[in-house]
Amino acid sequence: MDWQLYVYSFLAGVLGAEGFPSFVMGISGKKHQTPFGRPSSAVVNVIWGWLNFAVAGLLVFYGHVHQHLLRAFACVAVGALLMSLLLAYISSKHPEHDRVTATS
Repeated sequence: MDWQLYVYSFLAGVLGAEGFPSFVMGISGKKHQTPFGRPSSAVVNVIWGWLNFAVAGLLVFYGHVHQHLLRAFACVAVGALLMSLLLAYISSKHPEHDRVTATS
């Protein structure tokens, strides 16, 4: 079904973009905000980022993107862009944002 291609590809882009900040902060050994409500340890962030990547990969696999590569790529790109913009907005509003950037 075509709707699976669009939905699964879009969600794969969203989850792929969501996984990057947690994974990178985790492998850097730093705490980072996760959906669990507070800054989590580096190990939790690596696991959370990896889970996002794994689910994104499964969505791409089950979305049958090989049948419509260009449409699938466009949906992944839009999902990743929108999630990246949302993460940038949320991160800039986080109470620890100024403290973290001032010490980096």
